[in-house]
Amino acid sequence: MAGRGRARDFGAVGLAVLLLVLLVGCGGRPATDTARAEVQRVLDRRAAAVLAHDPAAHAATGDPAAYTRLRAVPLAAWSYRVTAVRPGGDEAAADAELSYRIEGHDRAPVTVARTLRLTRDGAGRWAVASEKPAGKAGQQLWDQGTVSVVRGTHSLVLGVGQSGALLRTFAGLADRAVPAVSQAWGTDWARQVVVLVPKSLDGMAALLGSPASSYRGIAAVTTGETGGGPDAPADRVIVNPEAYAMLGPVGRQVVITHETTHVATRSDTNAATPLWLSEGYADWVGYRGTGRTPDEVAPELRKAVREGRVPGELPSDGDFGFAGDAARLARAYEGGWTACRMIADRWGEEKLDAFYRAVGEHGKRPGAVEEALGSVLGTTLEDFTAEWHRYLREELG
Repeated sequence: MAGRGRARDFGAVGLAVLLLVLLVGCGGRPATDTARAEVQRVLDRRAAAVLAHDPAAHAATGDPAAYTRLRAVPLAAWSYRVTAVRPGGDEAAADAELSYRIEGHDRAPVTVARTLRLTRDGAGRWAVASEKPAGKAGQQLWDQGTVSVVRGTHSLVLGVGQSGALLRTFAGLADRAVPAVSQAWGTDWARQVVVLVPKSLDGMAALLGSPASSYRGIAAVTTGETGGGPDAPADRVIVNPEAYAMLGPVGRQVVITHETTHVATRSDTNAATPLWLSEGYADWVGYRGTGRTPDEVAPELRKAVREGRVPGELPSDGDFGFAGDAARLARAYEGGWTACRMIADRWGEEKLDAFYRAVGEHGKRPGAVEEALGSVLGTTLEDFTAEWHRYLREELG
């Protein structure tokens, strides 16, 4: 009787809570959790099929064409982690993180956000209907078509919609770039580079998750956040095939060597490193040994100097905006190159490398250049800038 009295006093709300507790205690799970677990199992099987090179097992999880597009890519790891599922009857949308490593190149996984659409058959089994980048995330190369692969001595070239001959050309450029960069920077880096060659400028922009207008006239860029350390995944050199086609043989090599330099210097490049230094150093390595003169390398800056418009200070990060004035962008790159070339000429190449590393060691922008100028080159920012002005007049005036 006492027990009944307490139950009666518990009330309708209490009984509802008690029933929910009993339901969960007896193993009941919300439908969303159940769907998420089921989708995760499907994606686990899908990832295993990719790594096992098993197209039949992959097709059993849905969307068989996806495997065909990426089957040539040499993968050391491929996995999904489901972060959300939104079921709706016999369909569901899922958010997931895709992590993968390219064999022989990536020391740590590349992780990208993906959105998947799934359908459920009459037996209640989920299958992938489609997969694409999530939100504003960039595409992966296989999202754009079937990937072709060319291996070089120091390179891996992945392309979509390009001939094997062109991809082999890029492998040759990269294979020449790697030892050239090591000769200038040293060998304490991976000494391997991955080059992505999409079909068009639009394809390049899609890989970067940005509008095509941002990269028009830019022959190539290097992805990856700076300051990743030695275990960071390898950067990708992404080519704009339209701008690349307009370059001559020397220009094509300079571009790939420049981008390979970014791969090599990545662990010493961080928020402390101004763009005039990172881009100027990459250009210095790119042009090193080509025999190109300052007049040939820096035509926009030469024009400004001869018109009495010597820059008042070293290029700012804002001067390097791809979507801005083309002449201003050219002068920024040329200004960085001349500053680095001046250090190599006045202080020596070893001092240039030491200066670059010292700036990165500072970790934060304020004071980084000033301290490195003092400790490595024995000068001040004011005196260095004045020396750069004299150098511009000597070389370009």
